Amino acid sequence: MKAVEIYKNGGPEVLQYEEAAKPQINPDDVLVKVYASGVNPIDYKVRNGDGRYAGAFPRILGWDFSGVIEQTGSKVQDWKPGDAVYGRPDINRNGTYAEYVAVRADEIARKPKSIDHKAASGVALAGLTAWQGLFKYGMLQPEQRVLIHGAAGGVGIFAVQLAKAKGAYVIGTASEKNILFLEELGADEVIDYEKEDFSARLSDIDLVFDTRGGKVQQDSIKVLKPHGVLVSTVGIRYPETLKTKDIRGAAFMAQSVPADLQQIADLIDRGVVIPVVSEIFSLKEAAKAQQLLEAGHTRGKIVLQVAE
Repeated sequence: MKAVEIYKNGGPEVLQYEEAAKPQINPDDVLVKVYASGVNPIDYKVRNGDGRYAGAFPRILGWDFSGVIEQTGSKVQDWKPGDAVYGRPDINRNGTYAEYVAVRADEIARKPKSIDHKAASGVALAGLTAWQGLFKYGMLQPEQRVLIHGAAGGVGIFAVQLAKAKGAYVIGTASEKNILFLEELGADEVIDYEKEDFSARLSDIDLVFDTRGGKVQQDSIKVLKPHGVLVSTVGIRYPETLKTKDIRGAAFMAQSVPADLQQIADLIDRGVVIPVVSEIFSLKEAAKAQQLLEAGHTRGKIVLQVAE
């Protein structure tokens, strides 16, 4: 099969498009023919050598896919060849920058029927991050005020739509070019972070969804009400400050939960949530796709089209 592998850590130049062995499946796995793979920050973090994701070489990157089951393991009962599925595989295994991926059967869900594989391939990782951050860790309730940083990014777009569907008052930070776009997705307010200090404008926020860290996280603590929640995908840097202000902090990495994936798929099929794909590259253009994502300021998701 064709795949993009790395044999050492480094920049985009270490990505090699080449022939690789087709994955062997375990009894509780399914073998999926990958039609498209989402591109996410974790991909270039693994490539760069982030110690949290250490693994053996050669390594296939990518942990976000949509495709069709080709083979099932001997213990798999709920899936069959021909089923269209999507998901976020185990990051400790080879990924989805490939024509085939082996993934545990308990990590996948049925692909949303109303969208194609390219759109579906960018849903799982970002959608799970938004869903679990808002509802599992943030425990967002209707009519609460939620501030979402990086609202036009891959995770942010899902967070805005999911929070709005829950009945929350949604505030996002983004660049000026994305203000109208986010309002059309349902944001009640959008603050241009390049021109305005959100911490001078906002107060009494129930939940902050932080994808930035650093000063953004520090300033976010200022706008939270007592007993508010700071949920972060990049770690909690100021735990003592949170404690003195009686604010709960939660840092997390999204987990593959099929029930969550299915609920997200159902919302997509009902037209409540709309995936946004900004760029589509071929598999052999994986380096270019990662460079674009790493540069920042992309709207929505970047995906690799693996098969027609």
